[in-house]
Amino acid sequence: MAKPRALRRRIKSVESTRKITRTMEMVSTSKLKRAQDRVVAARPYARALGEVIADLLSPELAERFPLMRRPAPPEQGGPRRAAVLLITSNRGLAGAFNANLIRAAREQDATLAASGYEVDLHLVGKKGVNYFRFVNRPAASARIDIGDRPTAAHAEELSLPLIAAYAAGELASLDVVFAHFKSALSTPPQVLRVLPVEAGTGAQGHGGTEGHGKAQKPRRVPTYLIRPDADALVGALLPQYVKNQIYRALVETAASEHGARRTAMKNATDSAGDMLEILHRSYNRARQGQITQELAEIVGGAEALKG
Repeated sequence: MAKPRALRRRIKSVESTRKITRTMEMVSTSKLKRAQDRVVAARPYARALGEVIADLLSPELAERFPLMRRPAPPEQGGPRRAAVLLITSNRGLAGAFNANLIRAAREQDATLAASGYEVDLHLVGKKGVNYFRFVNRPAASARIDIGDRPTAAHAEELSLPLIAAYAAGELASLDVVFAHFKSALSTPPQVLRVLPVEAGTGAQGHGGTEGHGKAQKPRRVPTYLIRPDADALVGALLPQYVKNQIYRALVETAASEHGARRTAMKNATDSAGDMLEILHRSYNRARQGQITQELAEIVGGAEALKG
């Protein structure tokens, strides 16, 4: 059995750790509310933008826009490069949050490589950058300055070079790997194909997993007055759509990070509490044994003096 002095040191150490994890849990809880509000605000616009594009497009019209044109496979002379944009966090202590995102990106990388593509990795977040640097996997670009408060300007900076490369025929596709925010307890990784833009996508294709398993509403008949014409309008909406999808991925990953960290810190706080109960019980037993031993020594010494 450990000595009481060593147990006291361990109790103080665990109590200090529990204070830290409880504080981090409270901080993540406060940040989660703001991040969740950004997610809720971003989703309706993304869904509405997808619906408008789907309503305006016809198969003939879609063929005239580079962002919607499907490239030929590499063996038929199509572009050999494909892009994967991985969004992770800059900080850890969030359980398996970043590990799950990195695993999803590696699986997508392997899938594209098996199809004959050379994959360009575009990394956002220090955790993803450090991992692929550690495994000596070169990245086409890396950003660690965005943090957990992404803006539309950040999304534009990320999307513009990729849009230009795809429009020029240099990329075959663009996949975004991010954390889909279902709730604070459920933030699964998701792979979203952003380019080429699908002509028939609407609310279901761009609202995450919302609406799956429910009865579909009748499709509304759009009534638009288009000026100057559909070509000009769709040409302006398509790049905006890609930027918005990347922005939505950024804000959902930021909210998911806070949710995952809050859950991890709550579990750590609860585990520290359980450990303290065991340590206090062990300390009391050790202290009781020590007192009993001291009393026995005192009684033994007194009996020895009498004799």
